[in-house]
Amino acid sequence: MSEHEFHAHGAHEHELEHHAQQGPGLAQYVAIFTAILSTLGAIVSYQGSASQNEAMLFKNEAVLKKTQASDQWNFYQAKSSKGHLMELAADLAAPEKKAYYQKQVEKYDKEKKEIRLKAEELEAESSKANAESERLLHPHHKQAQAMTLIQIAISLASITALTRKKWLFSVAALAAAGGIALWGASLVA
Repeated sequence: MSEHEFHAHGAHEHELEHHAQQGPGLAQYVAIFTAILSTLGAIVSYQGSASQNEAMLFKNEAVLKKTQASDQWNFYQAKSSKGHLMELAADLAAPEKKAYYQKQVEKYDKEKKEIRLKAEELEAESSKANAESERLLHPHHKQAQAMTLIQIAISLASITALTRKKWLFSVAALAAAGGIALWGASLVA
């Protein structure tokens, strides 16, 4: 090609030059906005899932400890029944056997005290794990609400790109701000 040849621009080249001269348009802002919100949404979703999973682990621990405590209370009840039978046997036995049955009653009383302490300890551990589960679930609710607002903002931004209504983009930004504020509140809680 020589220096004096005429070059005709195609329609797409003209459109690119037009956008380059006028700067970024609404569609570009919407695309960037949506990309940022999608990234934040992924982070919020991960944090929500992680806190929910951790809360479930503590809830499972609480149930396990409660079951173990129940087993101890059943064991306590069995020892108590045996102790009562030994008391009855001591009352009905010949005088030379009363001392044996009385020792058995004392043995069961001692075992019951140890079992009761173990059961109470397990119940306390269950309560502690249950409280920790509740503590971990509290921010999860805010994270779920934050994620909902972020998803609404992304949807509104997508509709903005289709309709080119700038006011709709403002509503999307407002929803995003609410979602980000709830996410921040979940981090503080």
